[in-house]
Amino acid sequence: MNTSTTTAVPLPASPAAPAAAAPAAAATPWRDKLNGVLFVGLMAGAVMQLADLPFIRQLGFSPLVVGIVVGMLYGNFLRGTMPADWGVGVNFTARRLLRIAVAFYGLNISIQQIAAVGMPGLAVSVAVVVGTLLIGTVVGQRLLGLDRDTAMLTAAGSAICGAAAVLAFEPTLRAAPHKSAVAVATVVLFGTLSMFLYPVFYHAGWLNFDTQALGIYIGGTVHEVAQVVGTASNIDPATTEVATIVKMTRVALLVPVLLVLGMYLRSAASHAGGQGKSAKLPIPWFAVGFLVLAIINSLDIIPADVVAAIRRLDVFALTMAMTALGIETRFAQIRKAGPRVMALGFILYVWLLVGGYGIVKLAT
Repeated sequence: MNTSTTTAVPLPASPAAPAAAAPAAAATPWRDKLNGVLFVGLMAGAVMQLADLPFIRQLGFSPLVVGIVVGMLYGNFLRGTMPADWGVGVNFTARRLLRIAVAFYGLNISIQQIAAVGMPGLAVSVAVVVGTLLIGTVVGQRLLGLDRDTAMLTAAGSAICGAAAVLAFEPTLRAAPHKSAVAVATVVLFGTLSMFLYPVFYHAGWLNFDTQALGIYIGGTVHEVAQVVGTASNIDPATTEVATIVKMTRVALLVPVLLVLGMYLRSAASHAGGQGKSAKLPIPWFAVGFLVLAIINSLDIIPADVVAAIRRLDVFALTMAMTALGIETRFAQIRKAGPRVMALGFILYVWLLVGGYGIVKLAT
């Protein structure tokens, strides 16, 4: 009898042990995700400080560009110092947080800004965006043999708003991180080149424009917002104001372009016989959010200091996304497509310089 009672003691404890262990096991993925997000956030904080250094600001490198460079250096040379389980948080930052940040980027533009440059500025923006996307996609795939995603991402970076456009296109295309990284590399190279060449061309008398037309040309053809400001500020404040507004009209075109792209991808999947896949491809909600927030910004119902604070937070969130994207990118993947992507970036750059000049002449 004693034996039976002693053997009965552990029986209630054995089912309780897994029950106690289960919550800890279930919580682990969330802790890993949170740790990964916090880790990227700390890196992004350091990136923001780095991007604020005077010599980096003078080069026109936005925190987004610095973030992907720092992330790539860490991901390729120091990744072993981060626990592998935190990768789920890094991926979350590069995907989900990215979409939220792109939506809030809409607070950077308003309908009033677009109206301020009139029809010439809007016409140039539309012509440059559409022309660059078509040339980049066709030349990239048919002449250079790039895959669809790499060609479109590279074209988007040149056509709309640099690294931010690449980030916005990536989830819609469902592209691999390294393809976005090589596209951003073209933005860094050729956008930086613009900051040096455009003022030289202007002072040499090769850009026969008045202040309004020159601002439209710079805002309509330079890659990133920061690069537009850096380029135009080397000329005069009036040109900088016009160029910045025109650049924002290009940013506003991100929404209709993404919606058209979503419809195109669904149609292509349907014609390829992938009905299931095409049904799953949604209209990008972050693009709709971008448009809604741009309209809200136009109504001036949010206090200016609140909008300024949200914009700063949004730049930080986009920097986190770019840093995470860099961490997930491998140099070997970039080398595989690097020269052809740079060739496409160069072709698009020549188109922006020469074709953009012709478009502005016609429009103004």
